[in-house]
Amino acid sequence: MHELAMVRGIYDVICEQIKGHKVTRVMQVRIVAGALTGVEDMTMKLCFEMYVQRTPLQGAELVIRRVPVKVQCRICGNVYETGIPFSACTVCGNKKMKILSGDELYIDSLEVE
Repeated sequence: MHELAMVRGIYDVICEQIKGHKVTRVMQVRIVAGALTGVEDMTMKLCFEMYVQRTPLQGAELVIRRVPVKVQCRICGNVYETGIPFSACTVCGNKKMKILSGDELYIDSLEVE
């Protein structure tokens, strides 16, 4: 369950960001998670809910925006979305590719009072 480690990191970043601001409550946390991170939405939300109990983030809603895996063929330059495992290039059939998106995990925004 690597989601718990991710939640711990997200929590630490949020606490650092709100320190020094007159934030009384965090109402919503929006994160971006690429398909390659292996984040399970429900598990992440449950871990978040449990981890932030009795903290300034208690009651905050965690919103997860998913990003699909997008790759570029290193041979012909074709850009396409793929699943896991990666599929061959839809144009030339090659399997040499560069990952363009899908490995992201970051806090997009916070809604605070």
